Amino acid sequence: MAIDLRFITAALKIITDLERMGDQAINIAERAVSLNQEPQLKPYIDIPKMAEIAQSMVKDVLDAFVNGNSKLARSVCEKDDLVDGLNDQVFRELLTYMMSDPKTIKRAVQLMIVCRCLERIVDHSTNIAEDVIFMVDALVIKHHADTKEEKDREDESAV
Repeated sequence: MAIDLRFITAALKIITDLERMGDQAINIAERAVSLNQEPQLKPYIDIPKMAEIAQSMVKDVLDAFVNGNSKLARSVCEKDDLVDGLNDQVFRELLTYMMSDPKTIKRAVQLMIVCRCLERIVDHSTNIAEDVIFMVDALVIKHHADTKEEKDREDESAV
C-alpha cells in the first residue's frame, strides 16, 4: 500500500517537471529560430553535447519511472554535474566573445539562454530521478539527504 501511495505522489510531481521541461523546450525552439536568422557565432560543439546528454537523461529517467528502476534513476542524477560543467564552460567562452566584439552580444545571449534552458531540463530530469528513487526505495536523496542518513547510521552503529 505504501508503494502505491509513493507511486501516485511521484507521478503527480513528475507531471509538473515534465510540463516545465516542455516550457524550456519551447524557449530553445524560439532561440533556434532567432539564431538561424543570423550567421553562426562559433562552431557549436558543447551545446549539442549538452542537448544529447539532456535527451538521454530524460529518456533514462522516464524509463526508470516506468520500470521502477532506482539504479537507472541514480545514474541520471550523476550526469547533472557534467551538464553544469559544460554550461559554465560555454558561458565563459561566450562571455569572451562578447567582450572582444560587442556585435556578438545578441547572438551570444541567445546561446546562453539555450544553454540555461538545457541545464534546467537536466535539473528537472534530476528531480524526477529523485522522485523515482523515493518511489522505489522509500529513500529521500534530495539535497544529498541519503548520504547524511548513511553517515547518521554509521555514527549510531559506532556508538
